[in-house]
Amino acid sequence: MNDDESTATMAREGSITFGGNIIGKLFGFLIIAIITRLVSPSVYGLFILATSIILFVQAFANLGLPKAIDYFVPQYLSNGEHDKARGVIVVVFALVLLSSGVVAVVIVLTAETLADAFGEPSLRVALLVLSITVPFLAIYNALLASFSAIKRLKYRVYMRDIIRPTVRLVATAALLLVGYGLLGVVGGYLVGLLVSIIAGVYFLRKNAPRIVEARTTRVASRPLLWYSVPLAFASIIYIFLGQIDYFVIGYFESSEDVGIYRVGYALAANLMIFSSSLGPIFKPLIAETKTDKEAVRTRYRTATRWIAGLTLPVMLVVGFGASAYLSVVFTPQYTVATAAVVILAVGCTISASCGGPDGTLLQGLGYSRLVFINTAILLVINVGVSVLLVPRIGITGAAIGTGTALTVNGLLAVWEAHRYHGVHPFTRDLGKVLFATLPATAGAVVIVLLIDIPLLVAISLPIVVFTLYIGTLHLTDAFTEDDAEIAAQLSPALKKAIAKSRRR
Repeated sequence: MNDDESTATMAREGSITFGGNIIGKLFGFLIIAIITRLVSPSVYGLFILATSIILFVQAFANLGLPKAIDYFVPQYLSNGEHDKARGVIVVVFALVLLSSGVVAVVIVLTAETLADAFGEPSLRVALLVLSITVPFLAIYNALLASFSAIKRLKYRVYMRDIIRPTVRLVATAALLLVGYGLLGVVGGYLVGLLVSIIAGVYFLRKNAPRIVEARTTRVASRPLLWYSVPLAFASIIYIFLGQIDYFVIGYFESSEDVGIYRVGYALAANLMIFSSSLGPIFKPLIAETKTDKEAVRTRYRTATRWIAGLTLPVMLVVGFGASAYLSVVFTPQYTVATAAVVILAVGCTISASCGGPDGTLLQGLGYSRLVFINTAILLVINVGVSVLLVPRIGITGAAIGTGTALTVNGLLAVWEAHRYHGVHPFTRDLGKVLFATLPATAGAVVIVLLIDIPLLVAISLPIVVFTLYIGTLHLTDAFTEDDAEIAAQLSPALKKAIAKSRRR
């Protein structure tokens, strides 16, 4: 695949995933709204606790092997070796079913002990039912990785963001309305997962016939495990990392502070949506050309510039408008999280832009052990800084811990990519994108200083920031041929606008 084709593929599949992420978030909100209105907080809390346990042990169960699919399969496909690509998929499915089956049995045997440890007898029932999902989650993740490997992300979106949440929403509502309570919440989760897997198998058979119909060439499992296991431990750390701020705040502060920080974190974390949308297609595009340094460099720079270009103006809006959005969208009492939102927004932006989409550059290059080391460093920094600062400055200390860890993690990934593969994202075109933030920042400062009404700030801030930002990009001739190719995949009108700008 040449650079023009890869750019078009990245734009097309990334935009599909972005749309899916938006739909998925909306469905997630609806599911939570229905559950919290039909069951008591204690029942919902039991479900969250049970699924947290399942998702944590599931990271051990799949051994990170689904990530081997979208690393090895693209390489075999680019060489026309469909039999070996099939072999990788078969080996991964076999291994994850075996390992997840063992873990599911362990959950069944320890369900009562875990329920006693948490002082929640009903947790045993939830864990027994949800233990069935462990092998199914392994299959589900392997199917998602398969669609990334063959660059058919719309079927990944169908599975993850449309079919699964829709079926879960309907099934959960139906079961709760007839009075099943906790079992209704758990049952809806299970039904949604099973139906999405069935759909995924159908989509894979229809859209990868050359892999499905190829004879299976035996692929050694050792290289797959050697690549995947470090990523499995990285995933476990990430799961733990996602909860550590709440643990630290809950230990040193009050539960109210935990809730306020959760709202602030959710607002800032939305900045990762652009990188997470591009990540599933970016990794296989890097993996298939990892020996071609020039191709890797071009794809890395294009992806980084687009992620930075899309994320930076949103960061300015969220950062300068944090107090206004917290007050308008939630309530004024949440404005105490303003500083935390600003710090987290900066950290999320640097992490998303520097290390490649969703941190997948190093994965695509095969440096899975570096990914694990970086994740471990991220955890140590986050925990250390949070424990040091939360007792002194509250939730802002937790934000500094997370923001610092994300920043170091992103910059470390850039250094490692340059050190071990000789590529970096810094170009004159990226500099034009960064320069465009200066007038936008000045405009945001004026809005915040001159307007005291939160609702007016919330409305006017994005208008001013995006107008100045896009205007500066236009004046500095920041749009390139790659931008025109990407725009063509998103919108004919956008392509025409960029082409007109470049002619000027």
